[in-house]
Amino acid sequence: MSEQTRVTLDITGGLATITLTQPPVNALDRALIAELAEAVEEVRHSEDARAAVVTGGPKVFAAGADVKEMLGWDYRTAVRDSGALGDACTALSRLPIPVIAAVNGFALGGGCELALAADLRVCAADSKLGFPEILLGVIPGAGGTQRLPRLVGPARAKDLVFSGRMVGAEEALAIGLVDHVVEPDRVLERARELAAPYLNGPAVALRAAKEAIDRGLEADLGTGLELERGLFAGLFATEDQTIGMRSFVENGVGKAEFRGR
Repeated sequence: MSEQTRVTLDITGGLATITLTQPPVNALDRALIAELAEAVEEVRHSEDARAAVVTGGPKVFAAGADVKEMLGWDYRTAVRDSGALGDACTALSRLPIPVIAAVNGFALGGGCELALAADLRVCAADSKLGFPEILLGVIPGAGGTQRLPRLVGPARAKDLVFSGRMVGAEEALAIGLVDHVVEPDRVLERARELAAPYLNGPAVALRAAKEAIDRGLEADLGTGLELERGLFAGLFATEDQTIGMRSFVENGVGKAEFRGR
């Protein structure tokens, strides 16, 4: 990956950490989005990454799109350029490993859409999340109207999108928008704790589990069940299945030492 100034990527001990580094608020402009997409692609092709954390650092996750950059857009420009963030979010969501968003400060608009692309979300007790696009005369355009109702239900999603209001961490936890709330100085630490069990886990089974859930949600129940059955059967061709079942029989649950293949 080329030298970056707006996004950094570190892969250590199986954990890929993607950090937005564009002060003061990690505005999601074209340049940052391009670097984000590049980082996600590098994680996808990494043989070392077993889980990923995406963060904006200790102050702000991402306060949304760069409105000043968008101010000069016309319809033609919007058609041409508006898909970049959505594509990056989709690429993040489709990484074949668990992805955790570590949210400090604001996660608004495109920033909240980026957090929604993760599998789990940890946020600081003083965080604010929301979709203020309606207050600018537009709507979320990088997955907010699609991922949000799947996560919190259509009525709650409409409340947030129609009003443009921000929610605090406790309300976000209550409605299922985030999964864990901790003190601001523990957000990244907690995200890493959540990722830790996956770093030496059964990587192929985790990939299959994520695919079964995510693709199953896009299909009817019958199709989802067939998908699940095929993925389940396929895992009997893996070394980790043999290790896991043998360890269970000989030593009990939770003691297998997986090899990720």
